[in-house]
Amino acid sequence: MHLIQILLPLFDNTGQRLPQELYRQVSAHLTERFGGLTAFTRAPAEGLWQEGDEDTTRDEIVIYEVLAETLDTDWWSAYRAELEKQFRQERIIIRAQETQLL
Repeated sequence: MHLIQILLPLFDNTGQRLPQELYRQVSAHLTERFGGLTAFTRAPAEGLWQEGDEDTTRDEIVIYEVLAETLDTDWWSAYRAELEKQFRQERIIIRAQETQLL
């Protein structure tokens, strides 16, 4: 079993707030494909990173999680590219870890 997390920004690279419809579409798509979804949307998480000697970049994100029996990396790679276009991002982080249900 794999826990897959998708870190979605609340704002695009120009600082414009992204429309709620994008999140509804992602939620519906993932729920249909994986049979369920957990969305951490109430208190946005904060992402911080530096590239070289530049100032620290800050982003507010929400996290979507799904559980999958197998990890189809080709599908996830294509889906990440699709999300990057929809959310107008250079990179969207999708991470996976093996997990065991207790």
